[in-house]
Amino acid sequence: MTMTAILAAQRGAFMAELPVGLDIRKDRLKRAAAMIKDHAARFCDALSEDFGHRSPAQSMLTDIAGSVAPIAHALKHVERWARRDKRKVQFPLGLLGARAWVEYQPKGVVGVIAPWNFPVNLVMSPLAGIFAAGNRAMVKTSEFTPATAALFEEIVGAYFAAEELAFVSGGPEVGKAFAELPFDHLIFTGATGIGRHILHAAADSLTPVTLELGGKSPVIVGKDADLTRTTERVALGKMLNAGQICLAPDYVLTPAADEPRVVEGLKAAASAMYPTLLANPDYTAIINDRHHQRLQDWLDDAQAKGATIETVNPAGEDFAASNARKMPLHIVRDVTDDMTLMQEEIFGPILPIMKYHGIDDAIAQVNRRDRPLGLYYFGGDGDERRKVLDRTISGGVTLNDVVFHVSMEDLPFGGIGPSGMGSYHGHDGFRTFSHAKAVYKQAKFDVAKLAGLKPPYGKAAASSIERQLKI
Repeated sequence: MTMTAILAAQRGAFMAELPVGLDIRKDRLKRAAAMIKDHAARFCDALSEDFGHRSPAQSMLTDIAGSVAPIAHALKHVERWARRDKRKVQFPLGLLGARAWVEYQPKGVVGVIAPWNFPVNLVMSPLAGIFAAGNRAMVKTSEFTPATAALFEEIVGAYFAAEELAFVSGGPEVGKAFAELPFDHLIFTGATGIGRHILHAAADSLTPVTLELGGKSPVIVGKDADLTRTTERVALGKMLNAGQICLAPDYVLTPAADEPRVVEGLKAAASAMYPTLLANPDYTAIINDRHHQRLQDWLDDAQAKGATIETVNPAGEDFAASNARKMPLHIVRDVTDDMTLMQEEIFGPILPIMKYHGIDDAIAQVNRRDRPLGLYYFGGDGDERRKVLDRTISGGVTLNDVVFHVSMEDLPFGGIGPSGMGSYHGHDGFRTFSHAKAVYKQAKFDVAKLAGLKPPYGKAAASSIERQLKI
């Protein structure tokens, strides 16, 4: 079937099914979880094949358990989410018997364009909200993870009819055609530059779009931060999936006096987690040759412009002689804004360190860049923390750690401006993929006459106008 035919079949089945009962929604959620759990080992193998190497333990944590958790959360809460919200009516309509409420109705068919960095999780996490809201879905998988995409296409038919859930794969031309389909909602996760094209493609059909992008998520090391704990947590977040995470700490802002200790702490933490890298089963490779070369080019650019680069290679391994695409952590000091790695999202194991003089300087350095998807502050000073929260704008914040806010299912996840638009996860995902339909039930009385709306206009109209103009 063509993509257009799949969409037509899904929309026809959706309209015939309305209203979509809670039992149907729960059944789809359970089947979605089973699809991942039943094939967990095969997904881990496919992910490792796509990356060149990826730790099965990491894949189980981030892509398997990380996919089932939002589905389980939706199953637990969908009945409460789906209840209608009672709303107030203007006085005295309520006394006369008028009522108002909001009903949450499924939108129809939702398109999902998934990225390559977490190609299972970032399919299934949106599907949790999509199915909980009563929708059907079409998913465009990434051409950079063909083994994972092929596995989805192989197994989905055993769990879902094509009118419920369908997968399509292909390169940029397929992605462009997919984004142009007249979905009832479209969610894209990926790079900011591609997000602009997605928004243009969806514009002609007026498809509502949720964009989960990225950007340069900063770490601010506060004046009283525990540097050992801070550097351990930053190193973990930076090296997970070899830094190929939209929420990875992109650069570190540290008090100038603390910079040497921050650098040493990062080196110690990275070396403790990964004493070797090339043969280490826990460390992930860079997704492909093009991205590996891009990261090396950015390091060369920084060095040519005066940066000092410290490579964390505790076993002294020869990466140049390897074709494994594994890259050690590179800590970059003496950074300037004209370096490419300070202008683009890094998406790899490279961590620039920038010094600041006073928290106002740190905040100013964050605010002169595009608004990031995440921001991380370490420190115990309440006034300083409050100033950072109040005077910076980012998609989300984790305090005294990195990345973790994305795992809290009851928090909305999304960016702002160049880091995205809209949000999902948990209740917020249910709302994103639902239409909030306003319903008003009129009182039995002739309300129009009482409100002065019925001609000929006279004292009732004047009284109504006077009353409504009062503040």
